[in-house]
Amino acid sequence: MRCEGRFTMRTHAKGGRVSKILGFACMLLVASLAAGLAQSYAFRSSWKAQDIQTLDMAGKRVVAVVISSDESLRMSAEEALARELNSRGFVGVAGYRSIPAELLKDGDQARAWFEKTGVSGVVVLRLLSVDKERVSSAVVWTSMSYQSFNNYYATAWQTVTPIGRGREITNIAVETLLFDVAKGGLVWGGVTETSDAKNVQAYVAGLAGAISEELQRVGLVTRPR
Repeated sequence: MRCEGRFTMRTHAKGGRVSKILGFACMLLVASLAAGLAQSYAFRSSWKAQDIQTLDMAGKRVVAVVISSDESLRMSAEEALARELNSRGFVGVAGYRSIPAELLKDGDQARAWFEKTGVSGVVVLRLLSVDKERVSSAVVWTSMSYQSFNNYYATAWQTVTPIGRGREITNIAVETLLFDVAKGGLVWGGVTETSDAKNVQAYVAGLAGAISEELQRVGLVTRPR
């Protein structure tokens, strides 16, 4: 069995059931990753500082800070965000690698440290809310009477019942802020909503892309040629 860009599965007389199971698991993994990369990021709000026309931080050090009490999640998300910053021309650095933990939560000390270490900007991500909703299967069945059109039609509309257990979708809202360290001011801020994110890496990659597009839309950065 191979799991590459396309899905292939081989079975043999001996161990065929195992191969099929592994093949099915691989297919689910590919589908999951594809779904994660196809996430939509809806901007609930977007704000830009009026005194800043364009942002010039290309090639400069920008630190990614994720505000979370879950250290494992914070480190993973900061690394993912730093990679996305690097891919867009910044020198992205994960916050946990850039600043001592004892200084991270103090605004004055954090800014002084960032200035001292040559940081030009800080991107801050903070989770605002997590909501769950139950989505029923698209297949429905109806319990109805066939004695007459009137009875059937009226009953059918009253007894539409979802089949299957459905699935639970997680909706998350994230606040993203971009600060200019030298000026100590907020350059841009936005809140995005995303449904059913699959994993941190895919989510952050998609979020970075959405934010990049938004920064271009509001004129802070120019579109790549």
